[in-house]
Amino acid sequence: MSTRKIDIEEVNGVTIARFTDKKILDESNIQIIGNQLFSLIDDDHRQKVVLDFSNVEYLSSAALGKLITLDKKVKAAQGELRLCAIRKDILEVFKITRLDKLFKIMETRDKALEKF
Repeated sequence: MSTRKIDIEEVNGVTIARFTDKKILDESNIQIIGNQLFSLIDDDHRQKVVLDFSNVEYLSSAALGKLITLDKKVKAAQGELRLCAIRKDILEVFKITRLDKLFKIMETRDKALEKF
């Protein structure tokens, strides 16, 4: 059984997935994270998801690919995905790749939970 790479918390019907790793670089870790996140949608049928990046210091481009796939899955399930607590340097990558236009990115977890 793979180790958990995300901590799951439920707040008022919203699923908060907080990454446990500081660095999301390694391909096998990214695969595990992807599978764990996808399973929230595919298996648990969760529709309101917040990804909490407060622990994350580094994120590879392969990880961004998983996030894009997750976003498509959530939208296909008529759900909504929000990202929060992303460090400035990682946020810069989202801006350069224009992913800040795709994702709803909030400064804090509280803001991400508002108006869900």
